[in-house]
Amino acid sequence: MEEKNNPLGSAPVTGLMLKFAIPSIIGMLVSALYNIVDQLFIGHAVGPLGNAATNIAFPFTTACMALALLFGIGGASCFNLSMGRGDKKRAAFFAGNSLTMLAGTGVVLSVVTLVFLTPLLKIFGSPEDVLPLAEDYVRVTALGFPFLILATGGGHIIRADGSPRMTMACNLVGAVINTGLDALFVLGFRWGMTGAAAATVIGQLVSAVIVVLYVRRFRTVPLKREHFKPSGSAIKRVATIGMASCFNQLAIAVVQIVLNNSLKHYGRLSVYGDSDPIACAGIVMKVNMIVFSIVIGLAQGTQPIESFNYGARQYGRVKKAYRLALIMGAGISLLAFAAFQIFPREILSMFGGGSDTYYEFGVKFFRIFLFFTWLNAFQPITSTFFTSIGKPIKGVFLSLTRQFIFFIPVLLILPLFKGIEGILYTGPICDALSGVVAVVMAIFEFRSMNRLAAEQK
Repeated sequence: MEEKNNPLGSAPVTGLMLKFAIPSIIGMLVSALYNIVDQLFIGHAVGPLGNAATNIAFPFTTACMALALLFGIGGASCFNLSMGRGDKKRAAFFAGNSLTMLAGTGVVLSVVTLVFLTPLLKIFGSPEDVLPLAEDYVRVTALGFPFLILATGGGHIIRADGSPRMTMACNLVGAVINTGLDALFVLGFRWGMTGAAAATVIGQLVSAVIVVLYVRRFRTVPLKREHFKPSGSAIKRVATIGMASCFNQLAIAVVQIVLNNSLKHYGRLSVYGDSDPIACAGIVMKVNMIVFSIVIGLAQGTQPIESFNYGARQYGRVKKAYRLALIMGAGISLLAFAAFQIFPREILSMFGGGSDTYYEFGVKFFRIFLFFTWLNAFQPITSTFFTSIGKPIKGVFLSLTRQFIFFIPVLLILPLFKGIEGILYTGPICDALSGVVAVVMAIFEFRSMNRLAAEQK
């Protein structure tokens, strides 16, 4: 049987977790560091307004990640589910079509962004003094959207092919190039926002080239020209499976836009002004994204294991992979919680200086908004779990709980009574609610798998 020949179905789950999760974590960290590195150099070279500009531009990056996960995670899950059932022919079409859609949607997003750049940045909440800096940054980064989407989404396909280290190398090479060129362009040549953006695009281009070179020699099944020709049924299935991860990113983008506009409005009514809260929030959210990237990397590392073994009806291995990811994710989140409570000002200082009110708001944002960050592991790991076992509707619902179903209503209502302080308390309220929902849904799914396992006997 296929599961006996494939290590995903027979090797120890803990060892497989280390093999797939560690490279995935490194890959996700590297992706998060693209934005962090830009923020570090821009904060020191341009100042708080530059930090605010990168925060205003961040929804574009989130949109890229949404498309990358739609066809990357979707394609990888469909590929592994097909391989677990022994259907190599269909698996090849899933991989090829996913790569085609990754490249095509990247071009479309780039064109739309460049055509409607200024109106979009205003919708994203840009104050007038931040707008020119945001325009300079996005005009260049938009050229790299096809490379970013192909490199990120293609990395998931490569990992599904059994090469997690290549996925890690792909991301790592791009990040190293980005960091080196950031130092040269921003600090050396004094190119400011444009220099940081150019460094990012060049790093993404190199990563995309590595993906293309790998795909030419796919390991488990040969990818031929016909596998890349768009197939409506294959694309529909991939998008259906990947939409949970995609919607999660889109929800993050919507939340970011609403949050930026709320910070601008209520900040203007407070002692903090309209730009400093946006700059602080951008730093805090991107620092937290490092932790979130580790958790998502853990979740993505379980995807091949969960998908293959669910397809092979080895439910005990599926549950063990999920539990291991959750235990590790919770431990990492607890460490992050401690750092955010003890060293908030020191973390802010890494991204350049600011006024006393700038630091006051930033410290509050760290300590209050991220108070329940130690619960953040439950939602993404459980959402990916449902996607991996071919139940995308449950994954979509769960991915929307924190970022959309809970967050936006609370964010719109609470500040009406508490002003800008209400924005700070929105985070912990929604983290707690989404964590509870994730645990309850996982418990019910485990009971369902127990029944399926009993029927096999």
